[in-house]
Amino acid sequence: MEAVDGSPIWQATAWTGSAPTVRGATEDSRWLQRLLIGLSVGFLTLMLFAPLAAVFVEAFKKGPGAYFASFRDPYAWSAIRLTLLTAAVAVPANLAFGLAASWAIAKFHFRGKALLITLIDLPFAVAPVVSGLIYVLVFGMNGWFGAWLARYDVQVIFAVPGVILATMFVTFPFIARELIPLMTEQGTEEEQAAISLGANGWQTFFRVTLPNVKWALLYGVILTSARAMGEFGAVSVVSGHLRGRTNTVPLHVETLYNEYNFVAAFAVASLLAMIALATLALKTAVEWRKERELAEAARGPC
Repeated sequence: MEAVDGSPIWQATAWTGSAPTVRGATEDSRWLQRLLIGLSVGFLTLMLFAPLAAVFVEAFKKGPGAYFASFRDPYAWSAIRLTLLTAAVAVPANLAFGLAASWAIAKFHFRGKALLITLIDLPFAVAPVVSGLIYVLVFGMNGWFGAWLARYDVQVIFAVPGVILATMFVTFPFIARELIPLMTEQGTEEEQAAISLGANGWQTFFRVTLPNVKWALLYGVILTSARAMGEFGAVSVVSGHLRGRTNTVPLHVETLYNEYNFVAAFAVASLLAMIALATLALKTAVEWRKERELAEAARGPC
């Protein structure tokens, strides 16, 4: 009996003393697989799990009483309220923009489409601090519209509107960037079929387009919410760090830390950590539900 190269089969096997064996193709890479897994786990432990655990350890360093006392501070509640208000405004606004931009880019051909896609990606390329400076340049006292806003007693910079605008700027690509590739891949056949059957534009959108992208849309909303509540750089520039007025939760953590109030700083920071963990759990649940739905669709009706 001969091997593929024409040599006798006994030459293509290794003698172990009992029976001829052939080494599997994956046995040589098992050590590499274990090495990569070990490096990945070690890196995650060092860079992610250890710092996250340190936040909670420092937060409870003086006991649960001191931990919960940090949240009885009126400045802490003011920061929490402003953070939630900012997210409550920024997320729906970016949801509407993301849906509109994605639908236009994926379903229609128009002049300037490439420019619109580039502008959507702009916040990814611009540092958050620069984003805040842009708003100071436009709406600040010495900015382009500063004098006009002052004439009507409207304050944007160092006020809540500036915090909301800066947050909207840094978060608006997330939903659009989740939807555009999916809508482009799906094409327009289903929408055209719905229109040919008599559906109008809104009916087509709500009954055909939206159900096809619901999981990607939810995923984008989760990412946008997490970033809106955790944004620091752009908000730091436009807020003025006015305690009790324009400080969000991340800015309040910085203020407490600079005052050497470490227990309170880490206690409030643990709130952001829990939001991050909740975001991760929601992200995992959405991905699991999406995969389950795709698997059920692939199996078809029983």
